[in-house]
Amino acid sequence: MTVYYKTEIVDGLAIFYREAGNQENPTILLLHGFPSSSHMYRNLIAELSNEYHIIAPDYPGFGNSEQPSMADFAYTFDHLADVMDAFVEQLQLKKYSIYVHDYGAPVGFRLAVKHPERVQAIISQNGNAYEEGLLSSWAPARTYWENPADEASINNVLGLLKPEFTKQQYVNGTRNPEKISPDSWNLDQYVLARPGNSEIQLALLYDYQNNLKQYPSWHEYFRTYQPPTLVAWGKNDMFFGPDGALAYQKDLKDVDVHLLNTGHFPLEEDLEISVALIKRFLGERIKKLENGVQ
Repeated sequence: MTVYYKTEIVDGLAIFYREAGNQENPTILLLHGFPSSSHMYRNLIAELSNEYHIIAPDYPGFGNSEQPSMADFAYTFDHLADVMDAFVEQLQLKKYSIYVHDYGAPVGFRLAVKHPERVQAIISQNGNAYEEGLLSSWAPARTYWENPADEASINNVLGLLKPEFTKQQYVNGTRNPEKISPDSWNLDQYVLARPGNSEIQLALLYDYQNNLKQYPSWHEYFRTYQPPTLVAWGKNDMFFGPDGALAYQKDLKDVDVHLLNTGHFPLEEDLEISVALIKRFLGERIKKLENGVQ
């Protein structure tokens, strides 16, 4: 298995991405969350690239992609989705499954609503789309949405960017924290510590409230287009509870829900289970789609 580390210029921005697998195979678009990057998919790519064509980009301001200043780039989820849409267009990805995690959900579901004909299947691993999934840990963010100029609210949110909290996102809710590599949170923290990045993360966290307003349109997309969906959810997630996983069943007919006994980043502790679920699910659904069976 060979992974290629590439850069595509999209709307004048250098967008880094990982690519692996034969382009003739079905494509999976891996969309990362906060505070991570395509690095979170390093092990998954190795496991899937023998059967699938894998594309895993970093958003502007994340990972190895360019970090334009706040003055030059509007850090909103609408804009991130627009950049990813242009990225997909430039790579000429006509059909793909989307894997969404955390921030990947509001990016990926915007793409799906805009181009429903392209999405063959959805894999949601702690990628929330329902109010039921938002736990009480969102209280500081909700306070910040209501009082964005309040110094106490700003300081509470800035606490989410500190090294100890970045580590907690990886180890909280896991069965064995000693099995989680510190490379992940240290790499994330390196990016978070870049000059200007904290302002970017504040802007995106403030804009996250607009994702909640998009939920009805995502649910309408689910009901209308019925994309086959695998939900493999770390049930001990500190941000997105298991009710968010179960809620997909309200709008989707072909939905396979699994609650894994781990935290926010299931691939760190339950890679083998996740790979088995993905291969079985996509193997069955993509084959049906390619044979014209709904």
